[in-house]
Amino acid sequence: MSKKTFLLLTCLVSFEMLACKSAQITQSVQANAYPQDSVAERMLLYQRDNGGWPQPGGDAINYKLTISESLRAKLLSEKKVYDTTIDDKATTNEINTLVTTYKKTQNPAYLQAAERGIKYLLEAQNKAGGWGQFFPDTSGYHKHITYNDNAMMDVMKVMQNTADAKNDFELVSPALRPLAKAAVQKGITCILNTQYKQNGKLTAWCAQHDRVTLLPAKARKFELPSLSGAETVGIVTFLMAIDNPSPEIKQAIKAAINWLDSVKLVGIKIEEVKDPSLPKGKDRLVKADPNSTLWARFYNYETNVPFFTGRDSVPRATLAEIENERRVGYAYYGIWPAKLLSTDYPAWVQKWDKK
Repeated sequence: MSKKTFLLLTCLVSFEMLACKSAQITQSVQANAYPQDSVAERMLLYQRDNGGWPQPGGDAINYKLTISESLRAKLLSEKKVYDTTIDDKATTNEINTLVTTYKKTQNPAYLQAAERGIKYLLEAQNKAGGWGQFFPDTSGYHKHITYNDNAMMDVMKVMQNTADAKNDFELVSPALRPLAKAAVQKGITCILNTQYKQNGKLTAWCAQHDRVTLLPAKARKFELPSLSGAETVGIVTFLMAIDNPSPEIKQAIKAAINWLDSVKLVGIKIEEVKDPSLPKGKDRLVKADPNSTLWARFYNYETNVPFFTGRDSVPRATLAEIENERRVGYAYYGIWPAKLLSTDYPAWVQKWDKK
């Protein structure tokens, strides 16, 4: 072999090695082209094939926890289990997080999952324009229009952001915008139609409404048809965020504000005390306090009188009359409307309803 031939072969081998190394580097770069976010990756695992997310065991998913191999296998096997819900920010939280994380990482898997979540919510909207707590599960109270814990309001915010292409939702497919805009309008119509009337006078909302009759409806055993001092606040807050509100929206807001002001409970506070003799080792007591104002979670929808219900579904006049487990385990009293009445509503009046 001549020296010239040897040098040529050496160059060819070196070139092939370099090309191989370059290909390996390229493949590695392609495999890691998009940064991964641990929380978003876990959200992808929990997402069902219909685009929504579940609430395993009735509790919100803690996405900070590492997923074991056995749990990973379980989640992959449950992709077609359609126990999807909007309870406790399920589905809406994931959509919001994935859109924001996509903006940071540009990982297309996150945007695709968020868009599938939005499509799920669009499909889940019922004929009345509301959203049930679960979909496609319509058993029991799961089918009711659910304002409880702001579930429907969380959905409406996702729809509004999608329709307006704001708060990072400008990254979402433009094809979803007109669909989301129509969903928002249907949702607002549902809100206005479910506002309860007492003898023709608009008042407030229940935590859940029948999707056919639109009347206040029962959920869990201790959640009877009523008017809510809590959920009404979330609904009014959403309505007040609407630009150039219609006369109907203004009327709904003002009526709800008047109702909230009329049912405030002046001169009482809740005091939590230790009591080892009770099942939960503590108790909640209603005490007199001239400087305190509270609202009840449940008001009779005809008389506006507060009531309290335990797991026996029997309404009672005082918190002390229901079982200790519910007394300390559920928010029957709160200050939910305080800021709305003192600050937010007056600011809204100045902006949209000045005489």
